[in-house]
Amino acid sequence: MVFSSLVFLYLFFPINLIFYFISKNNTYRNIILLSFSLFFYAWGEPFFILALLLSGIINYCFAILIDKYKGTYKSKIALYTAIIIDLSMIGIFKYYNFFVNNINFVFNTNINLSSIGLPIGISFYTFQIISYVIDVYRQDVPAQKKFYKLLLYMSLYHQLIAGPIVRYIDVANEIDYRVITLNNFSYGINRFIIGLLKKVIIANTAGQVATAFLDSNLNELSILGAWLGIIMYTIQIYFDFSGYSDMAIGLGRMFGFTYKENFNYPYIAKSVQDFWRRWHISLSSFFKDYVYIPLGGNRNHFVRNVMVVWILTGFWHGASWNFIIWGLYYGIFLLLERKLLSKILVKIPSILSHVYLMIVVIIGWVFFYFVDITKAIKFISILFGYGNNPLYDIKFEVEFFNNVIFLIFASFCSTPVFKHIYTKLNELIVINYYKPSKLTVIVFNAVILIVSTILLVGQTYNPFLYFRF
Repeated sequence: MVFSSLVFLYLFFPINLIFYFISKNNTYRNIILLSFSLFFYAWGEPFFILALLLSGIINYCFAILIDKYKGTYKSKIALYTAIIIDLSMIGIFKYYNFFVNNINFVFNTNINLSSIGLPIGISFYTFQIISYVIDVYRQDVPAQKKFYKLLLYMSLYHQLIAGPIVRYIDVANEIDYRVITLNNFSYGINRFIIGLLKKVIIANTAGQVATAFLDSNLNELSILGAWLGIIMYTIQIYFDFSGYSDMAIGLGRMFGFTYKENFNYPYIAKSVQDFWRRWHISLSSFFKDYVYIPLGGNRNHFVRNVMVVWILTGFWHGASWNFIIWGLYYGIFLLLERKLLSKILVKIPSILSHVYLMIVVIIGWVFFYFVDITKAIKFISILFGYGNNPLYDIKFEVEFFNNVIFLIFASFCSTPVFKHIYTKLNELIVINYYKPSKLTVIVFNAVILIVSTILLVGQTYNPFLYFRF
């Protein structure tokens, strides 16, 4: 089940709201929310819910031990054991076939591959539970004594499938004591609708055009067609993932949970370092706090630490060499900026530093999209005119002129322009005790919901891109 589906919008979610608000008792609400979260996960993968439950049980027990023996070597042993088990689980489900394929290739062996699929969201909930046991070890938060509350934290369907990565310390108090106000609920609805707009209207539209070019015969692809395809994918992946994050944050707010922001207009950045402060903030924060700083951060072995983090970042996204190359690619640019480029970027006009960043990002998405490295390199060569590919063709002309207004609209939506407009509306003078902006927001939400519903009718299953991570 996905947020941008008619089943969720008009069946699952309304029923969940009704049962949730029947009582004001927080224990009842937690049990209802846990039940609906497990049902949500089991909807698509009833078997893999066992992996989620097993992970919860294991980490619940080890966190109790870590807390009980805090300050002793037993606590450290319990922590390491929990982390090893967590990484082993994700390794078996997500990375086993990758390692077997490479072993078979290098040593000419014939080890059988696993036929077990990848549990949706395993990368996200594994990192969440790892952050929990580490924070218990660091004594930043006490171990949760009630299993169902820890399982609720792990399985909250708002962010279970594709983040943001929510730390237990940030929601521990809200699990026990949360207040739902009309303003927060209203904000949650609006934030969810914005996410729906991003996914259904922008990301899905861009994805259709991107696929038409990126999955075509590269030998016949025009240079401008290649640029249009990868630019559309650049639009798709941002609005798809940030749209999911908006929906998750909005859902959380409606149920009394405040999740941290996961995106902050990354495409307005002027450096790679700034871009990664704005993109998938929860993942960057996780690697910084639990890998980069413990390795020594900026103090010791800086280059090694950066490359380790970015290899892991790439590998986290997928069990394929293209993701590792994608991670290395960004690690190298971050080192270049730290040692050389940052001095240049602050001196050149802002527009040039922004163009530099967008070229780096767009090329990076090529490695992210193409699992086949040979195809990725071939595609990049087409982008820069190397080879016999034509400059443009009829396919490019048709798709470009059909989507030029969409491109302009999507470009504006990737900047804070509309946010500033909304802020200005909220600052209008109150007329008859009602802000004009309130009516504007209501109409906006209604229109987006109606348009999204129309677009979703008859659509095939179209999950968020980050579901596969």
